[in-house]
Amino acid sequence: MIKGISLFINTYKLNFKKNRIAELNLAVVVKLEPDLSAGSISYNPDGTLNRSKTKNTLGPHSKIATQAAFYAKVKYGAKICVGSMSGHAANNALQIAMETCDADVLHLYNDPSFAGADTIGTAEVLRKGVEKMEGTMEKKMDIVFSGHRATDGETGQTGPQIAWKLGLTFLGNVISYDVDLEKRTVTAKRLLILRGVPEIIQEIEAPLPVFIAIDPSYKYHFNTVSLRLSAEKYKKEAYEKAQNYQQYIHTFNREELGAEKTLIGLVGSPTIVYNVQRVPKGKAIRNAKVLDGSNPEHIRQTVTAIKEALSAMVIK
Repeated sequence: MIKGISLFINTYKLNFKKNRIAELNLAVVVKLEPDLSAGSISYNPDGTLNRSKTKNTLGPHSKIATQAAFYAKVKYGAKICVGSMSGHAANNALQIAMETCDADVLHLYNDPSFAGADTIGTAEVLRKGVEKMEGTMEKKMDIVFSGHRATDGETGQTGPQIAWKLGLTFLGNVISYDVDLEKRTVTAKRLLILRGVPEIIQEIEAPLPVFIAIDPSYKYHFNTVSLRLSAEKYKKEAYEKAQNYQQYIHTFNREELGAEKTLIGLVGSPTIVYNVQRVPKGKAIRNAKVLDGSNPEHIRQTVTAIKEALSAMVIK
């Protein structure tokens, strides 16, 4: 009987050790961006975006990053912390992020000194934010996710710069990934697009921790019934938590974040914007003609138009 109890205790200790090894902590940095579908974008006299008068939402690329984190939540039981640098209006972005990935903690980095930052100034704030996440979660982050780029900037620089500041291996354009919890490695597939060359899928393995910028084409797939059921459970939990998302938010100003004044905001941003101009709206030059597929005359017109178009093509 004593041997049986001893065996049970040793087995329990082994399983407990495995469970501790299997812990996975994730950070997701997201951005509040203009809601381009709302048609209510407002500009300042100098041509810059007036964010206070423009309807905002979670950026589409940031949302894809939260979906990638949700995959790990379902498959590996990961803990997730989502952080955003913005004014209090970013709460809307954090609420959407909560509902998308069932985050455990939300961070908001809000201070007047953050205003006017370029990508390097933003990366500094978010670097300090990830370090705060590690303190909140009481564990180093295994993976930090970001979107591919922001629709109001289109630089794609902030993610790599955060990774550089954190000293993490950077994996960009990731379309799928899986984690080996025992080896503490991640295997990722990256989409490489080179001029004049067909699209290339590169598979790469790297030790944790890493920084992953998710490609816009990313979509998660759960190929077992148990994973699908877990996904539904977490989606329901995420929806319920999102209704009271304010209670999960931790807000940090510059001092609480521990960010240096000279490295953030306008002061810490070497980029100089000389001029900002609106992109003129293009004129419509195409004329559409509606044809009835059941009308023989319309069919003849279509065939004739196709022949004319083909005859005008020059094949080299």
